[in-house]
Amino acid sequence: MTISRKKIERIIRPEVRGLSAYHVPDSGAMIKLDAMENPYRWPDWLVEEWLGQLRRVSLNRYPDAAASALKARMRSAMGIPEQAAVVLGNGSDELIQMIIQAVAGPGRVVMAPEPGFVMYRQIATVAGLDYAAVPLQADYSLDRDVMIEALDEHRPAVVFLAYPNNPTGNLFDPEVVRAVLARAPGLVVVDEAYAPFTDETFMGELQVCDNLLVLRTLSKMGFAGLRLGLLAGAPDWLNEIEKTRLPYNISSLNQSTGEFALAHREVFEAQAASIRQDRADLYAGLQALTALTVYPSAANFILFRVPAGQAGAVHAGLKESGVLIKNLDGSAPALCDCLRVTVGRPQENAAFLSALATLL
Repeated sequence: MTISRKKIERIIRPEVRGLSAYHVPDSGAMIKLDAMENPYRWPDWLVEEWLGQLRRVSLNRYPDAAASALKARMRSAMGIPEQAAVVLGNGSDELIQMIIQAVAGPGRVVMAPEPGFVMYRQIATVAGLDYAAVPLQADYSLDRDVMIEALDEHRPAVVFLAYPNNPTGNLFDPEVVRAVLARAPGLVVVDEAYAPFTDETFMGELQVCDNLLVLRTLSKMGFAGLRLGLLAGAPDWLNEIEKTRLPYNISSLNQSTGEFALAHREVFEAQAASIRQDRADLYAGLQALTALTVYPSAANFILFRVPAGQAGAVHAGLKESGVLIKNLDGSAPALCDCLRVTVGRPQENAAFLSALATLL
């Protein structure tokens, strides 16, 4: 069935027509180092215990609408202050959507540094808000003066700061983040998706910053297939954002699995520690390839720049060698000639480095 273009243009908003759907490439049998996933599988003994717990879930009943037991587990695991409230989402993407829906209105602005997580702009555009992108400096740091000037000019309803930043991997200067919190006229969301791979966090500052919200996800910890995110902040804010949440958004299976996994979080904390060491080894291996510019990372991926004009060829050559990473060239001016590789298992990282060396 074919729908006429004129009819589509009459019905679908031009802002939405101008977007591209989020593309997830098929990795097939390739070494998959493009999506910032934990490369380590659950131990067999843990899988068996988990399956035993799932057998007790009553799928004929709706889930616990408040997900109370899961919230308690996540609150403990993530060190959320007692005074803070919590809202859960189907991944952090849904929570970003909920925040933006809560503040949406004519003339409202969403702001974030660029390059940054693409879903901030995507969701803001779909919701009909204006989006203000604030350029990072050449080293991908956050320029305090530029950010303050943008805050004064655009008066955003919400500012998103990924900490560490995606796709650059770096942590912004915490004093600059605090300056943004002090100057912002609306909410500031510190998105700590990559918290398992750094010791830095703003979670404790929820007690002193009344416009701060902290976003977390279990995806990078080892549960990317589970789709569980958490938003923490002052109860007065979260009570309003909660109104945008669809009922039963966290399934019974996800609640049961999340509770189970966090009860065994020492397994996943050990995996995160291994990934940190793997990251250091991979970073050293990339630095040894003198044709590259390699950027420090506090996440589970590393951004690097290849010689001018070679990003597409290097990306394609890696695919031919059976390794899939992310080509960021062309996605933003500051990412010209850049590729991003997820930290894999040591043998995967070695295969990637070997293939990359032959292409430079």
